Amino acid sequence: MKVLLARALGACYLVVALLAPPAQAADAAPPLTLGEAVNAALAGNPNLTAFAFELRAQDARTRRAALRPPLQASVEAENILGTGDNHGLNAAEVTFALSGVVELGDKRTHRISAALAQFGVAEVENQARQLDVLAEVTRRFITVAAAQERQRLAQRGSELASQTVAGSQRRVTAAKSPHVELSRARIAQNRAQLEQRRAVTELDAARRQLAAMWGESQPVIDGHPFGEVRGDLFVLPPTGEFGELLGRLKANPDFLRFASETRLRDAELRLAATLRKPDLTLSAGVRRLEQSGDNAFVASLSIPLFSGSRARSFVAEAQANLERVDAERRAAEVKASATLYELLQQLRQAVLEARTLKDDMQPRAEEALKETRYAYERGRYGYLELVDAQREFLAVKQALIAAASDAHILRAEIERLTNAPLATP
Repeated sequence: MKVLLARALGACYLVVALLAPPAQAADAAPPLTLGEAVNAALAGNPNLTAFAFELRAQDARTRRAALRPPLQASVEAENILGTGDNHGLNAAEVTFALSGVVELGDKRTHRISAALAQFGVAEVENQARQLDVLAEVTRRFITVAAAQERQRLAQRGSELASQTVAGSQRRVTAAKSPHVELSRARIAQNRAQLEQRRAVTELDAARRQLAAMWGESQPVIDGHPFGEVRGDLFVLPPTGEFGELLGRLKANPDFLRFASETRLRDAELRLAATLRKPDLTLSAGVRRLEQSGDNAFVASLSIPLFSGSRARSFVAEAQANLERVDAERRAAEVKASATLYELLQQLRQAVLEARTLKDDMQPRAEEALKETRYAYERGRYGYLELVDAQREFLAVKQALIAAASDAHILRAEIERLTNAPLATP
């Protein structure tokens, strides 16, 4: 379990390496790294905390399975409070006895084995939950990083709109453009300002969603507010090869769960088989005969009949459960393989889109905007050409943010599925 968790943490720290930007000046609140977010979530995630109690309960069930059947003490009185010679306690026969069940077929050993196997299933489930938390923290961290970039882009859009208003004002004052152009520029400025406010709101919501992973309702960690998440969204992840990734699927705790459940069902089958041997109930004690003043020993032995036929249904049920686990494992392997292939293709497409947008389209859009603004300020281009260039520039930046965040999230999904980091180039 520790090895698998270490692999998952290694994947997270590789994402940290990809997302870590150069050193920057300190904000009012310190920045948050993915490693810090992961550690906080593992320590304080409400779901993990709740499941810890399930592990404690399963440990108690394991100890209970080791208990032997209890001894029973009994007192039996006969011929009391009757009539005639049996008046009062004169003819009473009082028996004091101890009785207990003797388990045959090594039931206790198999019961302990089944309980230990059930505890193993719970441990693997806990590990799977931890990896789910790691993956979800990574996704939310990337979502915050993307929201930060969208907020910066919205601020840039608002600045561009303000520059356009100023330019339109100069052109209208110089009687080079109609007044309606200034009105349209101010409307665009208002829209950009609203977009900026919405980006701020979305960023705040994303930060709160991230903090919720370690049980906080506010964007704080260890009792202190955190600033921006530290990550360069545009350092794109590697993609990996399908064959290599496919070989890692069985290290996923979802598949280890099948191995643990197989051990559990096998233990339950062996336990059910012991029911063919009936348990004996032994009783021994002393009887007091008041009428004669004598004492006597008493003993009894009871054994249930037809235990073999009654055990067949339990064995059949356990056998069916064992075979069901194997069928579910094969179905899960097929589904996981198809999911892995789909995620890998989506990752490759997202990386290709992000790289094309970053290396080709973004520089061209920036250059086109620069040249269009230069021409607009000199009267060679009109308002519509400038607005179109601004819109194209902002659209390319939005698409780049979306593609880059998709690439990092898909990488996290693949690493969760394979429980191992993608190899860096």
